[in-house]
Amino acid sequence: MNSTMDRQQHHDCTQRALALGRSGDPGALPELVTLLGMPATEIRRLAASAIGKLAEFGVDAATAVAALGPVALRDRHPQVQQYALKALKNFGADAECLLHDLDELAVNPRVKQYVSVAAVSASESIRAALEQAVQDAVHHCTRCGTTVAPDEYERAQQAFHRTYCDRCFDEVFLKRRNWETSVELKKTIQAADGTVVQSDGERIIAEELAALGMEYRYDNRFRIVKGYAIRPDFYLPELDLYIEYWGMEDNLDYRIGMLEKKKLYQQAGKRLLSLHAHDKPNLRTVLRQKLDRHRKPAL
Repeated sequence: MNSTMDRQQHHDCTQRALALGRSGDPGALPELVTLLGMPATEIRRLAASAIGKLAEFGVDAATAVAALGPVALRDRHPQVQQYALKALKNFGADAECLLHDLDELAVNPRVKQYVSVAAVSASESIRAALEQAVQDAVHHCTRCGTTVAPDEYERAQQAFHRTYCDRCFDEVFLKRRNWETSVELKKTIQAADGTVVQSDGERIIAEELAALGMEYRYDNRFRIVKGYAIRPDFYLPELDLYIEYWGMEDNLDYRIGMLEKKKLYQQAGKRLLSLHAHDKPNLRTVLRQKLDRHRKPAL
């Protein structure tokens, strides 16, 4: 018994934790969370165990995991940690947010061995639940709406981070391959450093970046928003900055695509430097001026 609690209070709290754990009542969670914060080790241990037992009765998983997490990871008594870790196993995929911390706890040399073992067990159970959830989920093709089999889903996610049935996957794959081929065929202008680009404006940009000694990647695909990939004209790793040369704004379809692409950059919180066809007469100067505004301040 903890010295800050009298014997009767300790007895009442332990009995209450046991009763709530046996009740099967999801509504008991707030009281159990309160007991989880009591000074007595036995009360915290029983409260953690009780919360785990309520998982099968539909208790609010997010609240339960949020309460158990700090106890499992940092409680001052290892037995309480052990019981909280066992309780987390019952919440399966809902405890995914704790996986990284559980993995670190499992290899922490300062914790008791049985705590490490419990952390490994909890982590394995959560990952198994996540895998099962993926297998059990019903997915539908984003193009035609048909039900997608697990192998079709996995194939499409790996290639596009989107959900396609095999028929739509093949159509999208062919369309993308044809588009990428057409892009490559348009690259006919060579910059001084050997980079082959699509327009004279891009050549000027490439040569100016090289003159400034700035490393760049040209026309590489980047996945900046889940499910969407873009091919920026230039990417500067040093500044984590994307450069787009909008050279055909008089074309309506091009302008629509430009606005959609800008929206993706904004959604991802990426820094974008835009250059336009009307900048071309002074493109080197405009590029330098805009780069100066995007440079990170010196430490």
